[in-house]
Formats: sequence, C-alpha cells, structure tokens
Amino acid sequence: MHFALPPRKTSRPPPYLPRTSRLPGLRRTRPKLIALAGLFFFTLIYLVTRSGSEWNAVPSPRVPKGNPPVVLVTVLDASKYNGAYLETVKQNRLQYAEKHGYKTLFAKITEYDLAGSPFSWTAVVAMLDALSKFPDTHYVWFLDASGFIMNPNIKLEDDIMQPAKLEALMKKDFPVVPPDSIIKTFSRLKGQDVDLVLTQDQEGLSSGSLIVRNSEWARFFLETWFNPLYRSYSFQKAETHALEHIVQWHPTILSRLAIIDQRTINSYIKGAEGDEYQEGDFVIRFPDCALIGPQACESQSLVYLQAWRRAFAST
Repeated sequence: MHFALPPRKTSRPPPYLPRTSRLPGLRRTRPKLIALAGLFFFTLIYLVTRSGSEWNAVPSPRVPKGNPPVVLVTVLDASKYNGAYLETVKQNRLQYAEKHGYKTLFAKITEYDLAGSPFSWTAVVAMLDALSKFPDTHYVWFLDASGFIMNPNIKLEDDIMQPAKLEALMKKDFPVVPPDSIIKTFSRLKGQDVDLVLTQDQEGLSSGSLIVRNSEWARFFLETWFNPLYRSYSFQKAETHALEHIVQWHPTILSRLAIIDQRTINSYIKGAEGDEYQEGDFVIRFPDCALIGPQACESQSLVYLQAWRRAFAST
C-alpha cells in the first residue's frame, strides 16, 4: 500500500516581500502633514508681518526732554585748591548756568566710593551721577576746577553741539592721540551722531573739558571708562590715559567721538602745554597750577577772575 508523502521542505526560503499594510496608514496621515505644514507656513508669515505688535516691538530709546539743556559738572578738590579759589570757581559756574538755564553739579572727592582709586577718577563717576540726577538733560559738560568760563555768551547746545556747527568743528580722519596715532577719527561721522566731544593738547587727549550727549551710549561709555580694571591699572595719568586707551581700542566708542579744536572749549593759560587763550575764547584753564601748590591757581587766575566778572556783568 502506498501512502502519499508530505511535501518536501526546500532549503531556499521564498523571496522577501515588503508588507503593504503601512501604505494605507501613510495615505491616512498625509493630509495631516499637509495641514501642519500649512499651519507652520501661515504662522511664520504672521510672525514676520506683525512687526508693529507689542510682541515683536523693540523698545525705543528714551529721548531726553532737554530740561535742563546742560548740566555743568565740576569736581571740587580741597587738597589741590584753596578755599578762596574754589569759591570763585563755583560762582563762575553758577552765574553761567543761571544765564542759560543750565544746572550745576559740584562733586567733592570724598563723595563717592572709588575703592582706593586716585581721587581724579571722581570726574567720571560725577558725570554718571549727573545723568542719574538729571535724566532729561541733553548734555553733560565736565569742566574741571582748574579754570574759568570766560565768554558767557556762548551757548553750548547752539554754538557747539548743534549738529551743523559740530560737523564744521570736527577733525575727521585725524589721529586720536597726537602726533601720529594710527587710530583716527571717523571720516564720515555726522554731527547728529556724535555723543562725545574731546580736545587735545600737546601731550594727548585732554579730560579737563569734555562734553557727553545724554544717551544709553553715554552711560555705556562712562561705565566702561570707570571699569575697575582701568582704575586698578597704573596709568601714569590715571583716568586721562585710561580714556586714551578705550578711545583707541574700542570701536564702539571711537565711532561716536569728535575731536574739536582745543580753543573751542579748553584754552590754556600762556606757558601751558596747549593752545594759548585769546580774548573772546569760551574757557581758560590753568592745568598745571595744582602741581605747583594750592596757592598757585589763585595767583594765576587773578587777572582772569576780574575779566570774567566784567564779562558776566555786561551781559
């Protein structure tokens, strides 16, 4: 009797055939993917075009109202100048400020914590203090105690800082530190874009008379200048040499800097290392008098004390 044999198993498996059960699922999810892509696209368009909304708005910088137009800052250092001389300096500043509706800030060297830095750094922190106390001022003018305002008719915001006037005064493509610094002032800087006005004497930049426009940039500049790193470094002329350093090596500061003729805001008495004062100039300074002794500034200034009083009385 013959029985049917079972089918023999082959050693060759059948070729692999991919499952087709995923294709219906893919077909089912394709509309969802298209809908998500469309939603993403329209969301992107919405975000790009809603520039006027609060979500995407960039806060506008605060614009000072110009009240007062200028704050005149002077540091009173009784260790360098005698009391009688400092009193004439205060009178000089107060009378000039009253004439033009400006405010004054007289800082004492013991008023701020300098963390052991030389007292000359008081000038920088005093300017920061002026911006805090007078947030609506347009300009801060620092003029140190070694001099007088001689021409009361010159108005800072009109005769110097007005953009067209300032642009005519600016020295463009000019060495920042004389005589041959490779770092130069910007050649295309416009008057309305200037936030810092300086002068030079024969030794370099002068920090004895300078003007800062009130802005966020001004705070950045002064805080950079007052950085503990610079105050702890043994610069020969402390804050003045620190100023020369940051102006030359920080493009953000150089880009807002204008250097003007020294006699515009910073004339020197005869014999000092700078442009000599001439009658009619805005300011006269005695930058070396404190090095001689507290009485020297008073003696050097006597002639000019009478001159500025006559000039103020006639206006």
